Amino acid sequence: MAEPWATLGIDLLVEPTGPGLRRGLTDALREAARSGRLAPGTRLPSSRALAADLGIARNTVADAYADLVAEGWLTARQGSGTRVAMGVPPTPLRQWGREAVPPSGTAPHPRALTRPAYDLRPGSPDLASFPRAEWLKAARRALTAAPYQALDYGDPRGRPELRAALAGYLSRARGVRADPERIVVCAGFAHGLKLLGTVLRARGARTVAVESYGLGAHGRILAASGLHTAPLPFDRLGTDPRDLAAAEAVLLTPAHQFPMGVPLHRDRRTAVVDWARRTGGLVLEDDYDGEFRYDRQPIGALQGLDPDRVVYLGTASKSLAPGLRLAWMVLPPGLAEEAAAAKGGVDTCGVLDQLTLAEFLTSGAYDRHVRTTRLRYRRRRDALVAAVAARAPEARVTGIAAGLHVLLSLPPGTEQSVVQAAHWRGLALHGLARYTNPAAQAEPVDALVVGYGTPPDHAWSGALDALCTVLPG
Repeated sequence: MAEPWATLGIDLLVEPTGPGLRRGLTDALREAARSGRLAPGTRLPSSRALAADLGIARNTVADAYADLVAEGWLTARQGSGTRVAMGVPPTPLRQWGREAVPPSGTAPHPRALTRPAYDLRPGSPDLASFPRAEWLKAARRALTAAPYQALDYGDPRGRPELRAALAGYLSRARGVRADPERIVVCAGFAHGLKLLGTVLRARGARTVAVESYGLGAHGRILAASGLHTAPLPFDRLGTDPRDLAAAEAVLLTPAHQFPMGVPLHRDRRTAVVDWARRTGGLVLEDDYDGEFRYDRQPIGALQGLDPDRVVYLGTASKSLAPGLRLAWMVLPPGLAEEAAAAKGGVDTCGVLDQLTLAEFLTSGAYDRHVRTTRLRYRRRRDALVAAVAARAPEARVTGIAAGLHVLLSLPPGTEQSVVQAAHWRGLALHGLARYTNPAAQAEPVDALVVGYGTPPDHAWSGALDALCTVLPG
């Protein structure tokens, strides 16, 4: 019996044009390689499979392949099949006036961005330390145990296995009063904030108070939901909540303020919760790196003071990897249903990664990984503090008790020049100005926000040397 065409290998969309099948196929394949639609190294179907797909003779395909191999567009090796050749010459650009213009229907490739030699920007962990072997073991166990219904369209709140595992972990490790029914899994913190913005606007909220220092992207997400953001004052005790009268909600990083690095003072924690109870307001607690505290016991989540007025937001982006796109919200009663409705009628987060993280949490692998990385990051922090004290005494290190970054205070007027000098030396650094709300009533402060999570272990000493080289003194 003839073998069905549907089982004959990989698919390739190609339309022979022009006089003659062989020439038309050759021209079509050449143009696909020239334009970049078939990237260098792409494996092509066998001559038999492509002939069956196109309904033409196998010899026609074989001859077209042979022509393109002779021209250098394709390569053919025993055991490797036929592939688009590496280093295919790009399409020359026509000159029009002083600028090169691509032929109609094509676009020039963007210039490759130069990666820095060392990356000390905050916001990312050491990706080289991701626990691949343990994650793979957890994935195998989770997939083996999962019912086949788990692969269907799921509950918009997320897989019940992960919500149950998160409820247990957050209660134990962060002091969160969590009910699995009130947890909503989302694709990163930004996704969760977008959902909350939608819910708040639907409830009639107009203003969300934010911290004077933080990520501008969060304000843009809230603005896209139709909400106005108003920055709160900041001092040595953290964000000052006295100006909350005009807001319906407030977004805070109480355990470890980003980027200033201080915890919210206990009196102000109480004041924020009192405001929420008195006015019916909502506190959005961003616990972005709550697992990493080095010099004393972790500060419990603000949500533990009043689960009915505080939304707890956590993420795996700092503890594991941002590429997982997994975060979670623990919501007050009633709000969980509204957030799930804003998310849509089905779960939009990957089921297999959710099941794997659930297994990772319940097996204890997550705790082991956090303890291991906590020790590694503490050593890096200690080395950074010592190096700056010895080699750049004009810079003052603060915000060191927790997290994956420190704040380096600089002499007045030097922040921009230090950041530029670092750029010239291939060192990626961010200044505090990048994280200062332009509407905040705050005196300018020259400082660097230095992340020590990103570089792999083998590059850490080189990154420290590069940093100390550009610091004043």
